[in-house]
Amino acid sequence: MNKAYLLLGSNIGDTKKNLNKAKKQIENKIGSVTRSSSLYSTKAWGYEDQDDFMNQVLIVTTALSSIETMMRILEIEKNMGRVRTLKNAPRLIDIDILFFNKEIIHTEDLIIPHPLMQKRKFVMVPLNELSPNFIHPVLKKNIHQIMSSCKDKLTVNKI
Repeated sequence: MNKAYLLLGSNIGDTKKNLNKAKKQIENKIGSVTRSSSLYSTKAWGYEDQDDFMNQVLIVTTALSSIETMMRILEIEKNMGRVRTLKNAPRLIDIDILFFNKEIIHTEDLIIPHPLMQKRKFVMVPLNELSPNFIHPVLKKNIHQIMSSCKDKLTVNKI
């Protein structure tokens, strides 16, 4: 079995409901959610002229490969009504693979670990809640160390 760390985010409509629906879809199509972080609210990152985001990190046990997991994620996003427009635009649901086991994957379609996670407090705070001692396979530091040195100024509020 594989262990995937997923980040869920939403800032359109009933964001809490969107995250719960995505979580159920993940359990139905990807694998068992073994742990869930608290929900967090954060101002938008990158393109700031939009509603706040609600985020959550899930740890999922799956028999799928990383590529199969990514394909199912895209299917879940599409089925929930996500329409991809501009980078960092508002979205009904966004699901990112942060880690997949301790694998390092760099293909045209998939990069794991997520290449920008260490620069984003809205990722690091819920990830630190679940796995502060997990060692990032590229940066060779634990999540708590990475979060502590994150220069992102956005406030991450636990719901």
